[in-house]
Amino acid sequence: MQFLDLAKIRVRSGSGGNGAVSFRKEKFIEFGGPDGGNGGKGGNVIIRTQESLNTLIDFSYRRNYFAGNGKSGSGRQRHGSNGKDVILEVPIGTEILDESKAVLLFDLVKKDQEVIFLQGGSGGFGNAHFKSSTNQAPRFSNPGMDGKELTIFLRLKIFADVGLVGLPNSGKSTFLAAVSNAKPKSGDYPFTTLYPKLGLVNWQDYDFTIADIPGLIQGSSDGKGLGDRFLGHVERSAILLQLIDVTSQDPLKDFEIINNELLNYGNGLADKPRIIALNKMDLLKEGDIDLINKMSKIKGLYKLFSVSALEKKGLNQCLDELVKHLIAERLQKLEMSEKGSSAWTP
Repeated sequence: MQFLDLAKIRVRSGSGGNGAVSFRKEKFIEFGGPDGGNGGKGGNVIIRTQESLNTLIDFSYRRNYFAGNGKSGSGRQRHGSNGKDVILEVPIGTEILDESKAVLLFDLVKKDQEVIFLQGGSGGFGNAHFKSSTNQAPRFSNPGMDGKELTIFLRLKIFADVGLVGLPNSGKSTFLAAVSNAKPKSGDYPFTTLYPKLGLVNWQDYDFTIADIPGLIQGSSDGKGLGDRFLGHVERSAILLQLIDVTSQDPLKDFEIINNELLNYGNGLADKPRIIALNKMDLLKEGDIDLINKMSKIKGLYKLFSVSALEKKGLNQCLDELVKHLIAERLQKLEMSEKGSSAWTP
């Protein structure tokens, strides 16, 4: 299945039907009263999350979503039927942005969450509605209200407990395949991962998800190489796991590049809990032990693990630390929710 995390679409709610001007015309009734019916309401634009979806690819095939218009009223006080709603189903984690992409309108983060994004126009009143003691035969009605039309962006930010970050060719795909049920493409060359991938991990009877995003490069936070969109997929993660290739020319500089990109991106990404995994230790020569000593400079900031994703060495300790943090974080959320639910309200 193709992956798409950003889509531009046009949506329009239906217009209301017009009210009718009509009078009773029956045998032996010389002066029939007004009996014009009301117009039907225009259809709504509804956006709803669907748990089975994980991409916005459907919105690349269809760009316009228009609800139905309400029908006009008619004589004998027959009201027009309402316009048909148009329902857009999106993955959990979809943001709805205005046309400038600068204003967040809705953030759909729950299962089966539904919002009425645009209300349909109200139907007009028929002349029967305006009958009164002072106006027994009104000869006017209301037109239906127009629907509303907007161009919006849908942006998907996937949900994962752990966000996997690193430079291209740092071994993220190999790591994901080694610890989860995911089977991502991997190889000894950069940019084998072209879009975010999710893997389910079961460790010590604890299930959690890891998101592998394409390798970041310098300037990713400013949109270079679509890096700003990729970073959005780890915004919701509870913890980041940064992989560093120990065989690169300057692993310490690699760490600083990713660190700066997280800082520049903002949205609290750099403040998230993070652990560092020094990957490809199987390729490190004995004489390169000085490199490990240099990398220990960041040990005071983050917990450091030496691993080989290819040979599945050193992964246990890394997974233990991830599970330890995730359990603590979920317990904290549970305590906060219990305190909130038990709080007295007038």
